[in-house]
Formats: sequence, C-alpha cells, structure tokens
Amino acid sequence: MCLVGLVRRLPHWLKATGCRQLSALCFPYRPSGTAPDIRELLAANGRDPSEDAEVKEPSRRQPGQSSLLLFPGQGSHFVGMGKGLQKYHNARQIFTAAQTILGYDLLSLCVNGPQEELNKTVHCQPAVFVMSLAAVERLQHENPEAIEKCVGAAGFSVGEFAALVFAGAIDFAEALYAVKVRAEAMQEASDSTPSGMLSVLGQAESRFKYACLEAQEHCKSLGLVDPVCQVANYLFPNGRVIAGHLQALKYLQQNSRKFHFLRAKLLPVSGAFHTSLMESASQPLHEILKRINIEKPLISVYSNVDAKKYMNSKHIQRLLVKQLVSPVKWEQTMHAMYERQQGTDFPNTYEVGPGKQLGTMLKNCNLKAWRFYKNIDVKIKDVTEEE
Repeated sequence: MCLVGLVRRLPHWLKATGCRQLSALCFPYRPSGTAPDIRELLAANGRDPSEDAEVKEPSRRQPGQSSLLLFPGQGSHFVGMGKGLQKYHNARQIFTAAQTILGYDLLSLCVNGPQEELNKTVHCQPAVFVMSLAAVERLQHENPEAIEKCVGAAGFSVGEFAALVFAGAIDFAEALYAVKVRAEAMQEASDSTPSGMLSVLGQAESRFKYACLEAQEHCKSLGLVDPVCQVANYLFPNGRVIAGHLQALKYLQQNSRKFHFLRAKLLPVSGAFHTSLMESASQPLHEILKRINIEKPLISVYSNVDAKKYMNSKHIQRLLVKQLVSPVKWEQTMHAMYERQQGTDFPNTYEVGPGKQLGTMLKNCNLKAWRFYKNIDVKIKDVTEEE
C-alpha cells in the first residue's frame, strides 16, 4: 500500500494530529489565544489517536498501474463547493476540525457564500485547502485503488500544503493553521500596495520578460519607485500570469498587441502573489513553519519553486516560504511529473479540489497524459439540480 494512513484516514490527517496538542506550540499569530486541541476533537468522534498504524514506505509501481494527484490553488473556488460532501464521514470530520481551527463555519461559507466573502484571500485559501482534502475523501470512497496506487502529488500555490498533507509530511490541523497565517499575511501585504495579477495568453513571438521590463520603465516615468512587474505563474507553453503594480499591468493590457499577446485579462485578486511584493508575508509564514512538525513525504511531492521533488523537512520549510515571492513553475512541474520514455504508459491523474483548471493546463502541457485525467468534483448535485 502506498499510503498506509490514507486508506483509513481522517484518517491520517487528524489521527496523527491528535498525537500532540497544538496549543503547546504557542502560535504567536493567533489573535484569539491558543490554537485548538485536535485530540479533543478526535475523542469526541470516538477515535483514539494512539491507534495510528505503522507507516510503511511506498512500493514501486509501473506507470500504468499508478496514479498522481493534483491540488488546485486560489482562484479555483466557487460558491456551492462542498455541497454533498458531508455524506462522507471523514469529510465531515475535516469540516468540523476546520471550524474549530479557523473560528468560523468554513463549510457554510463555501456552500452558501456570499461570494464577496469567499473571494477574500483570508477565506479563499483555507477553503481551497480544506475542500481539496475533502475531495480526496470522496476519491477514497469512490475509487480507493487510486489512493493506494498514488506515487506522486503536486499542488498549485496554496495547493502545495494540501499535497504535503496528503503525502503525510504535515498534519492536517497544523497545515490548516499555517495556511490561515499565510492567507492573513498575504492579505495584509496586498492591502498595502495597489497591485494585481494579469492572465496572459501569448504566442511564439511573445517576449514576456521584455514586456515586463518595459512596463517597469513606464511605471518609473510615472514616478513609481522600484516598480514590480514579473512572471508569477508559468502555466503552460505561452500561458503566463504576470503580477506587479497595477499601473504596470494596465500598461501591458493597453499594449498587448505590441507584445503579441492574444489575451490579457486582470484576475479577480487583490495582490501580486508570488512576487517581491509578498516579501512582508514571508516572516509570519517562516515563524509558523518553524513551530510545526514537518516530515519527509511518503510519496514524491513537487515544489512550485523549482519543479523538483521535496527532499526533507528543512527543504520543505525553506521552499514553502520562498514560494511566496517566487514564480509558480507549474509548466515545468508537469514536464517533470510526466516525462517518460516513448511507449511507457502514463499514470492516472486526479485533480482533487474545486475547478478543472489544472486539467486544462495539463492538456496544454501534455495531451497524452491528459487523456488519463479525471476531476474529482467538490460539489455533488442533488436530484433537483440534475433534472
């Protein structure tokens, strides 16, 4: 079995967390006092944390007999996600624990909205993280073999935290609290500077770096000191997200034809994520990651920073912080995960979480690999919706 805990999980995420009290970590960034004791949550649900199974190393599998999991990031969310997932016992436990850790009813916000509140970084990031792991529970229920045969995972931005929880590197409760701190710090950094992100579809002759440099020069001519404009996400060939000061992004939009952009659209986010404008968010995340237990993943997990596998706990801690101010190299990650000799079968791929954006990116990166892709929806339609 690839992940001993996952086959029985709430398993692993909250069972393992129950082995120690989170309040003992003395989180410095929690506004309402000590962090919750997950042991009490587990006891209330009739589970004994001391029953943890011995973790075994994953066995090697042939590509065609294995699976990979992809975890989405901020921007994939929508009102209604989570509806119907309560029917899975482990998903209900995840939602209950999330409410205790966050201090508000996350499931209700996801299912009922309002959209404006869900869109906020402080709510959106924890929501996507929790819903992605709830989607894993749905996959475990509907296709347990996909979990047992999983050999690798990757997550987009905040999705990396979900991937690392799935891989047994970080406990669910501690990871969620780290995501909470991360989201609050990023929201604060965003509020301090008018900035944003621009989705760009280019073509072979598009010169993204040159366009960013020219946009920076334009901002300097307006009197802006140290303007920021850089590629923040490498999505797929000629697909980029550029982030920075709003003046720079608007300049790129207005001159998109000059730079051979086929499309340039501002994203509904309030900050320049994965750029130097997120520098102030690094320290809070660094402090919280020092206070949680991080272990070597049981399966391969690929970093957004360099598209390489995480090697150990210190490596994870360092790159999760660096990720805040570094571009997400998703296109490179897809090449690393799916590169294989000609004639070798591709693994089954499951996107666990809201939306199908990662599937679209995979299709643009590797059409053959995409043919074995499936999305695990986080909204289960009822009978009236299907009619």
